[in-house]
Amino acid sequence: MRLFGAKVGQGVYVAPSARIWYPGNLVLEDFAAIADHADIYCMAQITIGKYAVISKRAHICTGTHDIDGEFFQLMTSPIVIGDYAWITADAFVGPGVIVGEGAVLGTHGVTVKNLKPWTVYAGNPAREIKPRQPFYRSDVPMRGWREPAERSAAAR
Repeated sequence: MRLFGAKVGQGVYVAPSARIWYPGNLVLEDFAAIADHADIYCMAQITIGKYAVISKRAHICTGTHDIDGEFFQLMTSPIVIGDYAWITADAFVGPGVIVGEGAVLGTHGVTVKNLKPWTVYAGNPAREIKPRQPFYRSDVPMRGWREPAERSAAAR
């Protein structure tokens, strides 16, 4: 991905089946993860924060069209997925959205509006469900984002 212009931090995991449209507009902070069959549509910049997870089949899309325009013009806006945030399976994040630090968008959730930090959202359109307990990691996972060094050493 770096060869195609993506900015990739340490310990990042991107599943081989994930689809990245124009990696030159992608920023992956340390230990960010993109799971199987996720669709990352980078028509404008997408930033995925440290330890953030994009789950299977999630769709992060920076583009739309002007439905009132005579020529259906393309419109793009950057997306920011905050540190520790989790976009769960089959969820959709639309153009211009800022997903706050530690926020969760539940399975099949759809958001075209910003999500507050450390808050859980679900539904279509996404609605606030409950607060999430903040946490912060300082470990350096041995195998990317998947497990802390202590757990991986104990498992051997």
